[in-house]
Amino acid sequence: MAGQGGRVIAITGAFGVLGAAVAQAAAAQGARLALIDFAKDAPAGAPSGEGVFVQGGVDLTDAVAAGAAIDAAADHFGGLDALLNVAGGFRWETLEAGSWETWHTLFRMNVLTASNASRAAIPHLKRSASGRIVNVGANGALKAALGMGAYAASKSGVHKLTESLAEELKADGVTVNAVLPSIIDTPTNRADMPKADFSAWVSPADLAAVMLFLASEEARAVTGALVPVTGRV
Repeated sequence: MAGQGGRVIAITGAFGVLGAAVAQAAAAQGARLALIDFAKDAPAGAPSGEGVFVQGGVDLTDAVAAGAAIDAAADHFGGLDALLNVAGGFRWETLEAGSWETWHTLFRMNVLTASNASRAAIPHLKRSASGRIVNVGANGALKAALGMGAYAASKSGVHKLTESLAEELKADGVTVNAVLPSIIDTPTNRADMPKADFSAWVSPADLAAVMLFLASEEARAVTGALVPVTGRV
């Protein structure tokens, strides 16, 4: 079974539902964690202690701020083995009734956060024996549904960033992959779709397990992959 014993993993969006699940699972596997989020305070129950470095209030859409956060994490632990880009956002709206600002906002939240954090992490990951980047794309970006144009476009950008960066870094032994979830079982999604079959959705824990495999040493042969994690949707 893949494990993370002693590996240093930076998680962006670490205070959200998925980020928190990834952090808990990584901590259980023995990883040392850098938890980075735009929110100022970590949620109750977040991993803590000597092997956890918490940075709240970080705007990853700002390349300078992203660089400072990633460098601080690497300096704190003496290196970095994996970056899990969980930070992102969602908005449903039609083009006719929506705002042009939505396209700009979702590009910044989904593409810029991942690209800024990845750019900052690359020098550190190249020094790892098994550097890893794992992004969060979206199965819904493969064929955009009604009201999903801006979101799907931004997540498609994450997919292409993943593929391009995998080619850029493969000679350095750094792998870059993305998971493509369908609907993640979160309190917000349940509130928005109260009549849905929640059991068909993807649990944060199950998605975290796939991400942590891709972030492990055992996943050395996988790079540039867009991995569907769709439950029974």
